[in-house]
Amino acid sequence: MARGSGLDERSSGRADLSILMKFEAFERAAQAAYEDVPDPFKEGIDGLVVRREAIPHPERENVYTLGECLTEEHRSDYGSPETTRSVIALYWGSFRELARSDDDFDWEGELWETLTHELRHHLESLAGDDALDSLDYAVDETFKRDEGLDFDPWYFQSGEEIAPSVYRVEKSVYIEQEWREQDFPQAERIEFDWEGVRFVCRRPDALGDVHFVWIEGIERQGSLEIVLVRKRTWWEDAKRLVGTYRPVVLESKSIAKPLTDGV
Repeated sequence: MARGSGLDERSSGRADLSILMKFEAFERAAQAAYEDVPDPFKEGIDGLVVRREAIPHPERENVYTLGECLTEEHRSDYGSPETTRSVIALYWGSFRELARSDDDFDWEGELWETLTHELRHHLESLAGDDALDSLDYAVDETFKRDEGLDFDPWYFQSGEEIAPSVYRVEKSVYIEQEWREQDFPQAERIEFDWEGVRFVCRRPDALGDVHFVWIEGIERQGSLEIVLVRKRTWWEDAKRLVGTYRPVVLESKSIAKPLTDGV
């Protein structure tokens, strides 16, 4: 949820969870955080429950479910707080497991982020919007990529589109560029815009079908990647839709510099 919506405003009076890690302290802080959420964002929410168990991912090690929006739909022609009821569940055990492997684990930050994430699930259920489900898909595919497993190379397109052809998946940003195969070898460099500045970086040797270029030289929290996508034929798009298209996926790194008269 975007900052400034009222859902991200935090109270400075909350307990410091970097010290208080016991279940009772976590439960009190979670309830206090829930009370901080403005009432309009809690319409149709029947309450918050904090559970002791840890919910590990069924396939990936060291990945845990921190919270869930448990939604029950009642028969109606439209969604409303009367027909869509939810309970927000937070799993203290999952938070504890992650904290055990990270000395800098931000209990309060992760609690607030998880709570607002699950509230957004409920609000999108009311609106019939599946944007957050798409984002969750993108996050899941990111884990697969990070662990060297097969992944959907177009997963980033399921993230939040923050500008035309610019997508955000959690703290990672992807700038998509479509290239014709015959044009790519003629290009001497790759140019892109970031936060009002025109940057340039070295063109990788090969285009592939989807080429993730990790950008270095730009300081930000999270990664910045240029995704070079080869322009496909209609037949390749058709094969992609039926699952018979096997794209060539490449990764590389490149240092970006501001585009000036001297570059």
